[in-house]
Amino acid sequence: MITLSLVPFVSGLCIGFLSIQYFVYSDTSTAKPALFSLGNSSGVHNDKRVPRHRHSDEDRSVAASLSQNVRLLCWIMTGPKNLESRTKHIRATWGKRCNKVLYMSSVETEFPTVGLNVTEGRDQLYWKTIRAFQYIYQHHHNDYDWVLKADDDTFVVIENLRHTLSKQDPEKPVYFGRRFHPFVQQGYMSGGAGYVLSKEAVRRFIKGFDTGKCSHFSTIEDMALGKCMETMGVEPGDSRDVKGRQTFHPYPPDMYLVKEPPRKRPWYLLYDHFKPREGPECCSDHIVSFHYIYPVEMYTLVYFTYHLRPYGYKYRAQNVVQITSYHFTTSTL
Repeated sequence: MITLSLVPFVSGLCIGFLSIQYFVYSDTSTAKPALFSLGNSSGVHNDKRVPRHRHSDEDRSVAASLSQNVRLLCWIMTGPKNLESRTKHIRATWGKRCNKVLYMSSVETEFPTVGLNVTEGRDQLYWKTIRAFQYIYQHHHNDYDWVLKADDDTFVVIENLRHTLSKQDPEKPVYFGRRFHPFVQQGYMSGGAGYVLSKEAVRRFIKGFDTGKCSHFSTIEDMALGKCMETMGVEPGDSRDVKGRQTFHPYPPDMYLVKEPPRKRPWYLLYDHFKPREGPECCSDHIVSFHYIYPVEMYTLVYFTYHLRPYGYKYRAQNVVQITSYHFTTSTL
């Protein structure tokens, strides 16, 4: 029996639950500006369907310079069943921070999605990946320096990715991500954490299939792409920060941030190429991605990344970006 004193408490829980459901699953094309929606960065394509929230006192000049000089095309692996439950939340959060974003599916829709000549299913993921890169190379070859592939449940901090890439040359055959070690001699990048190919790496991937040097020999998307990268002389880059902390993460934050007692390497760290760390030192201050992030967590991470600030705390690093052709040098004052 619920006492009278519990009625306000239970009512509050119900109202809060319904509010979250409305916020997550309502149509963002007609919704009013939401608290957790991102502000737009200079040089990034505006999507008028996405509500905005900006801090008027922020200096975004460094991020704006990087967005203009590190041209990043993002493509999202998705499907018709996930557009409402997952993909629209990427469009409402981090997707608009890419210079160009494409949503790759088996069919063309008004979302919009690019329809690839594939069927849906986990055993079709590598075919979808092959067709996606072929489409990008054919239709957007001059629109990017780097191409990011991400799943529709991956959260990405685009500004941090550009910062990582700003020290690299897109004309060199290289790709970045969370490096795994089994199955491919030089390793390969986790598909769930997202991986990013240089312009030259994309060209070599396409050439690999044109010449028959690469093939659809496996349904395991990330490993198969990694094998093609090795065959075509594309090197796996090291995306860790200067302290050796990881930036790409194939699982959510809670899988890394809690330091556990000494033990055998847990299953979710078995494939790591570099010795994994747990606890606060697991992850870079400039993380790039987390995987298995669903709508509520997506908006929560957006809030923590772009809005939450401790009062009276001045960020310890101020970055000065010096631009020379495709190369950037970053100094800490």
